[in-house]
Amino acid sequence: MLDLRGRNNRSFGKNRFLQGLFPTLAMTKIIVAVGSTRRPKLNAVWEALTVFGPSLDPNAPFEVVGAEVESGVRHTPLSRSELMSGARHRAEELLERAKEQKLSWDYFVGLEGGLDVLSNGDSRTVFLQNWAFVADRNGRGAYGQSGSILLPEVLARQVVDDGIELGVAIDAFAGGHEIRDAQGAWGVLTRNMITRQDAFRTAVINAFAPFFNAALYEPLRNAASKR
Repeated sequence: MLDLRGRNNRSFGKNRFLQGLFPTLAMTKIIVAVGSTRRPKLNAVWEALTVFGPSLDPNAPFEVVGAEVESGVRHTPLSRSELMSGARHRAEELLERAKEQKLSWDYFVGLEGGLDVLSNGDSRTVFLQNWAFVADRNGRGAYGQSGSILLPEVLARQVVDDGIELGVAIDAFAGGHEIRDAQGAWGVLTRNMITRQDAFRTAVINAFAPFFNAALYEPLRNAASKR
């Protein structure tokens, strides 16, 4: 398990300062659990928190905890539904672990990257996508997506047709090593204009939107439950 409390102190130093001025006003820490210990995923969640954290709770300090969990899908998902399933499965695994071990985690983030293969007759189009699923202790959950980028056919053949893991294929394609822990396939394809971390950051912000912008989403949720 990876704990990023040190980074929490830097990102939300204002809250620590206020606690120093008003020690009797204890602030409840919000712990966000992520179903991975890979640095690009954890950093993506931290960067996203710096954007929407004040809207989620303007007073609470945040902590990010990484824990390895199973995705329940293949090493490189090959469809949007599989990507969404993998992200959700990771979040639900975290939730179950928190219940079993009585861990005080507040939000559970599953992140999954892979491919969405679209067939059109004899041709196909393959997109690289990143997905996030966020759940809270009350059972609410929401998906978020990064957007898509077209995968070159040479990579598509290796991953889709030959079954090679995307991380292995992108290392060979770009002549690197463990690229998924650096800029990722996103960075290779965009010349680092968008990295793997950037893509996951967008997915996390989108997935958290129903939580930090609840006033907009709750009326829709209530209307749907009455149908």
